[in-house]
Amino acid sequence: MSDRFNEAKKAWEDTILAKVLGRFPERRKEFLTGSGNPVDRIYFPSETDGKYLEESGFPGEFPYTRGVQPTMYRGRLWTMRQYAGFGSAVESNKRYRFLLDAGQTGLSVAFDLPTQIGYDSDHPLCAGEVGKVGVAIDSLSDMELLFKDIPLGKVSTSMTINAPAAVLLAMYIAVAEKQGVSSDKLRGTIQNDILKEYMARGTYIFPPGHSMRLITDIFGFCKEKVPMWNTISISGYHIREAGSTAAQEVGFTIADGIAYVEAATKAGLSVDDFAPRLSFFFNAHNDLLEEVAKYRAARRVWAKIMRERFGAANPKSLMLRFHTQTGGSTLTAQQPDNNIVRVAIQTLAAVMGGTQSLHTNSRDEALALPTQQAVTIALRTQQIVAHESGVANTIDPLAGSYFVENLTDRIEKDAMNYIANIDSMGGMVKAVEEGYPQRQIQDAAYDYQRSIETGDRVVVGLNKFQQEEPPPTGLLRVNPAVETAQRKKLAADKASRDNDRVKTTLETLRAAADSSDNLMPAVLDCVRCYGTLGEICGVLREEFGEYQPKTVV
Repeated sequence: MSDRFNEAKKAWEDTILAKVLGRFPERRKEFLTGSGNPVDRIYFPSETDGKYLEESGFPGEFPYTRGVQPTMYRGRLWTMRQYAGFGSAVESNKRYRFLLDAGQTGLSVAFDLPTQIGYDSDHPLCAGEVGKVGVAIDSLSDMELLFKDIPLGKVSTSMTINAPAAVLLAMYIAVAEKQGVSSDKLRGTIQNDILKEYMARGTYIFPPGHSMRLITDIFGFCKEKVPMWNTISISGYHIREAGSTAAQEVGFTIADGIAYVEAATKAGLSVDDFAPRLSFFFNAHNDLLEEVAKYRAARRVWAKIMRERFGAANPKSLMLRFHTQTGGSTLTAQQPDNNIVRVAIQTLAAVMGGTQSLHTNSRDEALALPTQQAVTIALRTQQIVAHESGVANTIDPLAGSYFVENLTDRIEKDAMNYIANIDSMGGMVKAVEEGYPQRQIQDAAYDYQRSIETGDRVVVGLNKFQQEEPPPTGLLRVNPAVETAQRKKLAADKASRDNDRVKTTLETLRAAADSSDNLMPAVLDCVRCYGTLGEICGVLREEFGEYQPKTVV
């Protein structure tokens, strides 16, 4: 190895690595293979040059290709989250407590469609949707039930919520207050990524400019009041679910991140004040080696952009920390047990790619919400990979593979080309308004589907190796009575609260929306007196208007 490499390695060991080991010793004194052979913390090529240090380097050090922590999973395993929520808050609370008892290490909340688009359960548009794809949350009363007997000062909670993210975060803070937990002790993440909603998912409410204001208001508020909270999870997951390629997932997700950083700095925030709390959310598909390369490339791209474009100085501002969920769109209703194998492959990809937390989909999710048995298998998949596979014993285990390194470079190059195209249009907000990412995703999705239909791409059990199957049984179905009960509960909550106080706080929110004030304190006041999600979002709808998408052809 070159003298330059040896000097750099010693500097890394003496500073970054030694500092972490001094505070957080590794999980075991010695890591061994299944046959008893020792496993080193990290492996390097026998011959290195300047390009290696510039493009790969060391874990926990720029450009973070090999991981954001110096010890990665030898120090601490990734957070195992199982995304869950259905029916009422009481039902979902039971599922959360079951998962925590089964060894899950973080909560991940799924909200129903009315909640995601800012309507109360009694709104006419919500008929038939209450509690179906997630839990129904109308007011602080529901949030109190959702987290009953779950100490919010001791768990990390991720909430998949976007347009009304400010409201759900305020509810979480208010529940913690009632538990005696101050907001500066809370750990978790709100998705809060509205740009991908416009291009891939569709649960938006307000026009882009107003949505960006809400996001930057959350950044500013959390910097002061909820400093350990991840204020946004910039999400490539849904971009991939909509049909994008791996490079598009990276390119468009990073371009979204650039737009949020630009909006926050224009709002007067210093990049190093908020960037350390940015996080990302990626998909895991079946092509194991491409997925590993995707995560490695994404870390490198983000680190370079944050240092070179935004001048970030805090190392944490350069680290792309991400949650992964296995690919829902890869699951098949045919031969659903095959999905267990798909999820295991995707779990390996996420772990060997260096994820910070992971949700594993259940075998039956192409058919219905997952049953308790299916969720348990999904969680056990993570635990088996963590404790039995050996892939967590060394950092970046596929580094040095000619193929993986080539794929990493290729995805980085392709992603940067997409980012350059978006820059030339004036940024991601303009690109979304013009329909550029939407068209790219649609074209990729069409090509993928055509390859399945022609048989060029084999999906086992779907277009090859089919078999006759009986109709599925034992699926989880949400009882329609949930909607009736939720509406009755909402009416009772409205009748028992101080409605004069609610009216006053909503008018204060309206005035704040019409000013340049940070909206979070006004939202929090509305929530504390049991103002509902629909009432709060209704005021903002009146003040901001609603987004009307452009037809993309």
